[in-house]
Amino acid sequence: MKLTTLTKHGHACVRLEKDGSTLVIDPGGLTEESAVEGADAVLITHEHFDHLEVKRLAALASGVQIWTCAAVAAQLEGLSVKVNVVGEGDAFTAAGFEIGVAGREHAKVWPEMPLVQNVGFLIDGEVFHPGDAFTVPGSPVGTLLTPTGGPWMKAAEMLDYLKAVNPTRAFSIHDGLYNEVGLSLVDGLLDRSAQAQGGDFRRLKPGESVVIGG
Repeated sequence: MKLTTLTKHGHACVRLEKDGSTLVIDPGGLTEESAVEGADAVLITHEHFDHLEVKRLAALASGVQIWTCAAVAAQLEGLSVKVNVVGEGDAFTAAGFEIGVAGREHAKVWPEMPLVQNVGFLIDGEVFHPGDAFTVPGSPVGTLLTPTGGPWMKAAEMLDYLKAVNPTRAFSIHDGLYNEVGLSLVDGLLDRSAQAQGGDFRRLKPGESVVIGG
């Protein structure tokens, strides 16, 4: 993977920049509007408000393209930007990034609540954003954007997922529902688990960036 700047934005959104191109994932309702400024391509994992804000996507420049699952694409009909439908096993290029798709459904929230479509994205064979699911890609993951909180997960599932993927490094996402006390608790759990696996865990604050690859 070429040198890539990864910037954490609010809740589940990240921004990847490489060779002058910008890819944004899941700029939802808990994410600051600046996250999509200058985006060349946008990926949406699923339809929940904290990952998808239609109004914001409607304001994107006409040359921007969106890649997402069929359920989200149906909600984006009529937008001036091009919307591409992808599913598990697909591969495509967006804004100069090579992307593979893994996963089909959102993790279970409650047995009586229907599951929605959810696709995870593996970027340049290095960075994996699972959306709201515990999808384990079929290839090694260097950098896992690991969900850390929500009505669909328990702490034990969070730790089991980190262990199953076994990344070299992990950064926290889906953490916008925590206060500082909750974030500190989760940080401690994930840090100990990552160290036990020989990996590294960090929680980036909104707006904080790291450089990966090279």
